[in-house]
Amino acid sequence: MNFSNDQPGRKHMKKTLKSALSLATLVLAAGPVLAAGDLHIYNWGDYTSPDLITKFEKAYDVKVTLDTYDSNETMLSKVRAGNSGYDIVVPSDFTVKIMIADGLLEKTEPAAMANGKNIDPRYVDVYWDSGRHYSVPWQTGITTLTVDTAKFKGNIDTLGILFNPPDELKGQINMLDDMGSVISAAERYLGVPRCTSNKEDLKKVNDLLQKAKPSWKTFSYDTLTKMTEHDVIVSQNWNGYGWRARQKVPTIKFAYPKEGIEGFMDNVTVLKGAANLENAKLFQNFIMDPENAAMISNYARYDNGIAGSHKFMDADFANSPEIVPPASAPKPEFVQPCSPEVIEIENKIWTNLRK
Repeated sequence: MNFSNDQPGRKHMKKTLKSALSLATLVLAAGPVLAAGDLHIYNWGDYTSPDLITKFEKAYDVKVTLDTYDSNETMLSKVRAGNSGYDIVVPSDFTVKIMIADGLLEKTEPAAMANGKNIDPRYVDVYWDSGRHYSVPWQTGITTLTVDTAKFKGNIDTLGILFNPPDELKGQINMLDDMGSVISAAERYLGVPRCTSNKEDLKKVNDLLQKAKPSWKTFSYDTLTKMTEHDVIVSQNWNGYGWRARQKVPTIKFAYPKEGIEGFMDNVTVLKGAANLENAKLFQNFIMDPENAAMISNYARYDNGIAGSHKFMDADFANSPEIVPPASAPKPEFVQPCSPEVIEIENKIWTNLRK
């Protein structure tokens, strides 16, 4: 706040400054209430609540333009090319870490914002942004698999369904077209470390994938269509899409494999040099409000990292088996980026698999 204009007389200075500072404190605590202009967001497809965007636009008189992508790699490639025109991108955990290291993100200090106190304590000191200096939680979930239990009656809580399926499931499996998720699932099934650089372990991973490939029908991110249109019986899947699939086909069940579970969190970040920096910061603060975070979850059907949001979420969703895992389920594991040397080998394994 600028006190240089309309200076009061000396005897009223102390009282006036005290009042002004009190007003400034109230405004900062409540968050900015006036804004204008534009905000350009680049987010995953089918992941942004239109009602949330409308609410933000009305609250701050900001026009939001939304474009979408289908992978971290697609987004990162566009950002690295420069002049993307975007203010906000929504990278997954490991991609946030890469983008910070590459100097691609603004240090916006979300934890110090008015709504920063609402970040769930579990998600403050995260490996990709310890202390939350760059990123705000958007949605968090897990990646395992879904099964139509009307067509398969066996145990589904094992990665063996993907990598050593029974005869009735062969040719009825969809895998994500995602190198990281497929390879890390294979590593869990084999019991080898994630991002292993051990050549023998990597050979085991390659051999397992090549052996399992003939049992797989497709590689696709469109898991919802694959499952609900009965194109496959099993799909590697995210829990949010698992919930959506069950609403259409009640016999579809989300699995919690005994071998381990991949966790992920997508995060709202601001690109370095963003043209609409202040509006981007407003948006970060806006989505840390529990009611607004719940709007995201009610649309995208994943949990979020904002404390107090569950009471604003649809009850049938917030208490669903896809969102609340059984007590016996393994704790989700967030996988850090692999070393360049390991990525080079994994790229070769993946390229060979996708031939």
